[in-house]
Amino acid sequence: MAERLQTMILEGVLRPGEKLLPERELAETLGVSRPSLRQALSLLEEKGLLVTQKSGTHVSRFLKDLVDPLAELLADDERVAADYFEFRRSIESHASGLAALRATEPDRAAIRDCLARMRAAHGIDDTTLEANCDVELHGLVYEAAHNVLLLHVMRVLGDLLRRGVFYNREQLYRRPGVRDMLLEQHIAIGETVLSGDARAAEKAAADHINFTYSTIEDIRRDELRMATSLRRIDRKDLVADPGAANRG
Repeated sequence: MAERLQTMILEGVLRPGEKLLPERELAETLGVSRPSLRQALSLLEEKGLLVTQKSGTHVSRFLKDLVDPLAELLADDERVAADYFEFRRSIESHASGLAALRATEPDRAAIRDCLARMRAAHGIDDTTLEANCDVELHGLVYEAAHNVLLLHVMRVLGDLLRRGVFYNREQLYRRPGVRDMLLEQHIAIGETVLSGDARAAEKAAADHINFTYSTIEDIRRDELRMATSLRRIDRKDLVADPGAANRG
């Protein structure tokens, strides 16, 4: 039983932070006795894969000790965004290609459903729901790639992304025309995976990451220019006679 639950955690069926059913319900669902389940849960707790709190038993956030210090380390380094996108372009492209080749019908059904909800959210201008669908779609592609190491590594990056370590998603969405482009790109990724065209899926994913990085860099440069302009306007607060140089 412990091995069965451990496999579910490894494969991403049970995800970090998720609360398990109460013991009686879980035992019935899994078709095992409560003593057998209790022994399995205890073993997985010892391994650090589960944690029991007053609220119940949860899948451990077993990568938290990696994610938290990593977020602090990366947050203040200007090189991080470029390195992140370079890494993600390679991984995302490969994952999309694998997903096109390996996706099962349940994988494809989940991707279709996510794309439909993303289109609907875009249509009613619900940026929060659209952003959630964005994250979900990429996660579904990782799952459809059927590579557990890739899945867990990209979930770590996804956690950092949600914290805004690499860029601010809201800034991205406020950029004129960007939401429309991102929707088109996500649809392209999803549909090429659904069609089973690995090469097209790899290209769609790479194009999406390249566009996102280019846009983030444009935003960063615009912010730097604005900050410079504001410093020039505020210079009068730093010198005794701001107009002296012009009169000289």
